[in-house]
Amino acid sequence: MPKWNARKWDTADIPDQSGRTALVTGANSGLGLRTAEVLAGKGAHVLLACRSPERGQRALRRVLATGGNAELVPLDLADLSSVRTAAALVRDRTGDALDVLVNNAGVMAVPLGRTADGFERQFGTNHLGHAALTWLLMPALRTRPGARVVTVSSLAHQTGRLDLADPNYEVRRYAAWRAYGQSKLANLLFMRELNRRTRAANLDVTSVAAHPGVTATELSSNMARAQGNPLVGIGAKISDFFSQPVEVGALPQLYAATSPNVERGGYYGPDGFRGMRGHPAPAGSTTAARDDLAASRLWDLTAKLTGVAPDPS
Repeated sequence: MPKWNARKWDTADIPDQSGRTALVTGANSGLGLRTAEVLAGKGAHVLLACRSPERGQRALRRVLATGGNAELVPLDLADLSSVRTAAALVRDRTGDALDVLVNNAGVMAVPLGRTADGFERQFGTNHLGHAALTWLLMPALRTRPGARVVTVSSLAHQTGRLDLADPNYEVRRYAAWRAYGQSKLANLLFMRELNRRTRAANLDVTSVAAHPGVTATELSSNMARAQGNPLVGIGAKISDFFSQPVEVGALPQLYAATSPNVERGGYYGPDGFRGMRGHPAPAGSTTAARDDLAASRLWDLTAKLTGVAPDPS
C-alpha cells in the first residue's frame, strides 16, 4: 500500500461528478442525506433510496435546493420484495448505467425483531438487504467504467462475531449490540468477497468500505426510542454531545465514493484517535473482518437466505 498522504481531505477535493449516477440508501437523513447533497452538488444525478415517502420527499427538496439533480426511489431494505422492485426501477430509470452505489442505510442496537422475510432485523437490514440490492444492481454497475460499491460499516464491527449457523438469532440469546456488531462485521466481509470476485471476473467495479467514526446521527436517538429505556436515551444524548457533526462523519464514505486514490478492497474512516473523529484515512479492521473463508461462506449463505443470484457468481 502506498504511503498515506496525511493532508486533510474535504469535499473541496471531490472531482466533478457530472455525467455520473449515484444511488444512496438511507438518504432521508444523517450520513445518507449529506452524501446525497454533496454528490448532487458536485454534478451527479443522485437517486435517494428511502423507506419513508414523507421523509424522502423532505430530503429530496433539500437536495434539489442545492441545484443538484435528484429523484426518489422507494426502498425498504427489510423487505426483499421491496429490494427487488427498487433494483428493477433503478435499472429502468438509469438504462442500466449506475456509477456509484452507497450502501449507507442501517438500524442500530434495536430490540429483537424480524424483517418481512423473517430475518433478524439488523442482520436482515444492514447486511442481507444491501447484499441483495448490490447483486441485483450489478448489471447496471458493470456497464460503467470505474463503478464503485461503497459499503458503510462501523467501529462496532470490532465487537462483532459472525455465527453462520445462527445469524438470525433463532437459537442464540439475543443481545442488541452483539447483533449490531455482527451485521457490521458482515458488511466488511461482504465488501471483501465482492472485491475478490469482481477482480477474478476482471470487472471494472471497485468494492470499498468506509465508516463514520462517532458521528451525531439519528441512529442513536432511534435506538433509544426503540428500546424504550430512558437510561439508553440519556446515554445517546451524551454520546451525541461528544460526536462529530454529520458533515465530517460523511467524509470517509464520500472519499470512498469519489476519490481517484481509493484502493480496491480498501477501508476508510476518520484519522483521529481510535478512528472516532477526523478526516478520511485508511482504517484498521479486525482479523475476523479479513477472514477470506468466512467471507466466502457468508456470500453463499446470503445467496441461500435471500434467494438472489450472486453477481459475480
